[in-house]
Amino acid sequence: MIDVLVVGAGPVGLVTAIHAALAGLDVAVIDPRVGTIDKACGEGLMPQALEHLCGIKVNPPGIDFIGIRYIAGNKSVDAKFTKNPGRGVRRTILHDQLRNRALELNIKILDGKVRDIIQENSHVEAAGIQCRYLIGADGLHSTVRSQLKLNIPPKKNTPQRYGLRQHFTIAPWSNFVEVCWLPDAELYVTPVDDQTVGIAILGAETMDFWTIIAQYPELEARLRSVDPASKLRGAGPLRQRARARTLGRTLLAGDAAGYVDALTGEGMRMGFEEGKAAVESVLTNNLHTYESEWRKITRSYRILAGGLLWASNNRLVRPMIVPVAKTLPSVFTRIVNTLG
Repeated sequence: MIDVLVVGAGPVGLVTAIHAALAGLDVAVIDPRVGTIDKACGEGLMPQALEHLCGIKVNPPGIDFIGIRYIAGNKSVDAKFTKNPGRGVRRTILHDQLRNRALELNIKILDGKVRDIIQENSHVEAAGIQCRYLIGADGLHSTVRSQLKLNIPPKKNTPQRYGLRQHFTIAPWSNFVEVCWLPDAELYVTPVDDQTVGIAILGAETMDFWTIIAQYPELEARLRSVDPASKLRGAGPLRQRARARTLGRTLLAGDAAGYVDALTGEGMRMGFEEGKAAVESVLTNNLHTYESEWRKITRSYRILAGGLLWASNNRLVRPMIVPVAKTLPSVFTRIVNTLG
């Protein structure tokens, strides 16, 4: 029997396993995806996320950015980070760096799928493996969350949101992550290396990538003459709700624990902190503390993402988001630094 089995070998799962190993626990990670895992992701690591990674001796290469720039039409407003920069990092590079660190710590990374979870008073069994605790870090469409019947179905008539992402071979033109607010979508431009930018779009399921790009003529002009550096990928629906973060001897971390939207760019930061908090609750054999810690970790995100979603879905309020941020730059900067 091992101490902890982590389901999901994405960044949050690997960070969780690394924290467990550093704490002296016998840990394994299981995932049906073999090799480097890619995902539709904005790929911007906010300063706190980057600091967290450096704290576990992972310092992925990429391009540093100094803040967030909101754009709408001919209006823009910048919010600079007050301490350290963030970093744009290709998801595949981040995964490889985390995987290598996990292997350095002798963490077992297993190829397999969890189909049944059997919980006993003293242990959990999944995929033929017995463990004292199981941590589900298997993403938006978490198998662990589903098997524990912790899913909350989406409300009827609630608009679902999705994400698209593709890279282009072009030198970054800004040291900010640019967020362009369009009539029906948000468009994120993140530098990820000296010759590559990632373009992520958040909006409705039916959105077309180039139709959205065409609404930002300056960006369309830059991209039309350059080659794609990756395949177009999608993700969603983004909104996922869970009844609780723990059940028996099982915990949920990252997107598996519940997710509002990618609007604030905090997914990695929160997931890393949740993984660490989950391990700390395992170390004390007191899973009840994890639910309150999860709420503390995600509070600012849930408030701001929920507010921005409401504003973005309101056709009268949405056009005011960037003008208001421009009118109150100190407030905008404070919000960005709170999240970062």
